[in-house]
Amino acid sequence: MNDPETPLLTPPLALYVHWPFCVSKCPYCDFNSHVRESVDQAAWRDALLADLAYEAAALPGRRLGSIFFGGGTPSLMPPVTVAAIIDAATTYWPPEPDIEITLEANPSSVEAARFADIARAGVNRVSLGLQALDDQALVFLGRAHGVDEGLAALATAQAAFTRVSFDLIYARPGQTLAAWDAELTRALSFGTEHLSLYQLTIEPGTRFATEAAAGRIVIPEGDAAADLFEATRATTAAAGLPAYEISNHARLGAESRHNLVYWRYRDYAGVGPGAHGRRGGLATARHKKPENWIGAVARNGHGAQIEQPLVPSERSTEALLMGLRLREGVDLARIAGLGETTVDALIDWTAAAKLETQGLLARAGNHLRVTEAGMLLLDAILPLIVLSPSPSGEG
Repeated sequence: MNDPETPLLTPPLALYVHWPFCVSKCPYCDFNSHVRESVDQAAWRDALLADLAYEAAALPGRRLGSIFFGGGTPSLMPPVTVAAIIDAATTYWPPEPDIEITLEANPSSVEAARFADIARAGVNRVSLGLQALDDQALVFLGRAHGVDEGLAALATAQAAFTRVSFDLIYARPGQTLAAWDAELTRALSFGTEHLSLYQLTIEPGTRFATEAAAGRIVIPEGDAAADLFEATRATTAAAGLPAYEISNHARLGAESRHNLVYWRYRDYAGVGPGAHGRRGGLATARHKKPENWIGAVARNGHGAQIEQPLVPSERSTEALLMGLRLREGVDLARIAGLGETTVDALIDWTAAAKLETQGLLARAGNHLRVTEAGMLLLDAILPLIVLSPSPSGEG
């Protein structure tokens, strides 16, 4: 019997490259992003290339399906650095003919001026952090751009790149259903193939967490948040960009192939400060603080801090928690194989059957998915049905 992960059948590898620097820190952001007065661009380019070479040596014989430059604000990277990383990565790993190369960008006029050069470097997809189409909301969110500047950057991106996505944050304080519907309808009118639409959450350690604790920020919750979520999915679906993941919406065929690697629990390499990766059954993580990461590269030739085997049951649990975020659901037989266990050891079928009768889950043989109605309750559903691994690591 052939192993589903043998080289001939192994899905293409994904590469994540983290650029940690931002012009300013947004008050809602808990990502690994940092503000520095200056960055030694040549030193950072050399360090990223060294970290990449280390990962390539650990993952030989693979094809490359996607590269994602995330951050931080990767549009602050010099295009020459972007080009050098793409060239190196596609030398180490032969690229798929339709390789997807995404770069996250801020919609400022300064960064938009680099878009043509970034496209020439090899990027063919951009993810633009518009975040709102309302000037007051952008001020609240700590964004440096206004609506007009953001839309000008969007137009520049659409001229420069084959594929364009942008982000919006909703469920903001005081935001009504009617106001969000108007904003989302306007967003859909720009004709992009992909939208990432996130409900505002208060993350620990952020400035918004401090403000919320003091009672100065109150975001929609309960029925109000549910109404916003359901309206978002209905409006995008009607416009031809249905949700394929809980917060991501795309035209058919325009889904983020890179992010699907995460959600489908395939291998990906991560380089740069704080980047995570999965190499078969190995979890990897880089030093998080920029100075610690670049110091580790100087000492060791790479920035890896953790290279830790996952016990099989951990792989199954991770794969379930990621895969059930997708509209397509999961193949339980494949996930059981990852965990060296049985399908029945993965799922609490008593709880699942009850949720299925309520129309929140759907099962067909070994295929399981959360229904459209269930997506609203995903955070409550997952702990009910996903069985925790036993201490021995057996399912």
